[in-house]
Amino acid sequence: MDVGAEGFAQRLPRLRRRILRAAFVALDMEFTGLHSTSLQNNEPSLFDSPAERYVKARRSVQRFTLVQLGKYFSFHFRYVVHSYNFFLFPSTLGIKDVEFTLSASSIQFLSHYGFDYNKFLKDGIPYMNEVQEKVLRQQLLAGTWKVCSNADRDVLKKAIDEVTTWIAAAKEEDTMILQDLSGYHMIEVQLVLRQALENVWTEPLGDRKVMVKKVSPEHRQLLENSSYDRCQKKLILLSARGFTNLFQILVKVKKPLVGHNMLMDLMHLHDKFYRPLPESYEEFKRNIHNLFPVIIDTKTVTKSVQKECLFPRVSSLVEAYAVLCSSNLNPKGPPCPVIALASGCSRYAEKKFPHEAGYDAFLCGSVLLMSAHLLLCRSTDGAVEAEPSFSQYLAVLAEHVNKVNFIRGGVSSINFSGEDSPCHHPPALVVHVRGWPGLTEGQIYQEFKAHCGFDVRRLSKNQFILLSNKYRQVRHVLRDYRHHPHLQVSIYRRWRHSPSVNCLLQ
Repeated sequence: MDVGAEGFAQRLPRLRRRILRAAFVALDMEFTGLHSTSLQNNEPSLFDSPAERYVKARRSVQRFTLVQLGKYFSFHFRYVVHSYNFFLFPSTLGIKDVEFTLSASSIQFLSHYGFDYNKFLKDGIPYMNEVQEKVLRQQLLAGTWKVCSNADRDVLKKAIDEVTTWIAAAKEEDTMILQDLSGYHMIEVQLVLRQALENVWTEPLGDRKVMVKKVSPEHRQLLENSSYDRCQKKLILLSARGFTNLFQILVKVKKPLVGHNMLMDLMHLHDKFYRPLPESYEEFKRNIHNLFPVIIDTKTVTKSVQKECLFPRVSSLVEAYAVLCSSNLNPKGPPCPVIALASGCSRYAEKKFPHEAGYDAFLCGSVLLMSAHLLLCRSTDGAVEAEPSFSQYLAVLAEHVNKVNFIRGGVSSINFSGEDSPCHHPPALVVHVRGWPGLTEGQIYQEFKAHCGFDVRRLSKNQFILLSNKYRQVRHVLRDYRHHPHLQVSIYRRWRHSPSVNCLLQ
């Protein structure tokens, strides 16, 4: 189900009830970009520690924004799925104009899969974090609120011209209607008119219309103190927060949060809806754990299933879902729980929509349930009741809770409730260059690219370290470069190759 700014406020109470009843909430996000290539040394590397990767990812999160967020609410026992696509756009009401970057490859990628950029731009649900909300609240209380967008200024100027021309000849209690106002314009027009003219009153009529009435200053003061005023500051803040209201509900109820390779998702959640990302990696971990005490990354879970249940190796969420749906993974055990799509979400049962956030969230939640079922059957030798409860699934997933997959780095996962798990890479290789002066890291990378996408780091003037995550490729390089005239390749030994250790020994 697609959800935009139009009608989001009316859906919010129902969304809240569904979150309260849900066993867990799965999510997926689409962004205007992933890793900023305009920043030097910002690509992920096998050499990265979690703190180093966080610094790189933080730069990217600050440059890009969300375009779509998918949620999947799944209820206990017979799992009924409510799947949503929320189109998002940064709030422009009163706060400093938000700037973000577009990655050409990401935009092209989403376009290829049918992403509707008109919904993102024209009907995106606004959102803001706590810092932005504080600024807007102070401006509204102090009366220093300003219109930021040039497009908004044009709309407001037209409305003000109409009202000032009309009011000169109007009598008290006369009214006029402003039409074709959308989104924030409904609020901005009223704020500007009330601020500029003390003898007018405004009321929203719905259907993109605002009624303007000429009143006496005394009558105006009575109306301002009325509880029926639709332009109260708390209602304006509620509207400006937009999707952040749903985020705050999710934080309050503390339901398990499920994603797939979800580090970037968590960083965007923190930055866009909570607070700007802190400089400290450890502070980021603490904040996320306080917001969401139970996080499950299905990438981490499926890695375990691959090892324990002879699960075929897969590289994507779509592949994991397809394999888990096959009937031959658990032929002797009880069938997986029934996953039923609620009305309004049935198109996902009929057709695939890869890289649509709501569909990917649906896949993510389904992969979680099916993986947990396999692990539960294995732990009980198939003695599983017909409809296991979600608490039983959580118990069998306990070792994976709060461990988020870490792609190509120095640890296997980020542990949001403890120490990060070390990663067991193949041994590093050291390349000693002879008779080939001026060789760069980029040239070394190109030299070994045919064997594997090794990550390269200079060790000294004539030495480079190569890291791979595949033992087979390390063996091939050691074999193929045994007699190379210029490049001597061997396994890296810290006591032998580290410049700091050599300096100490000398």
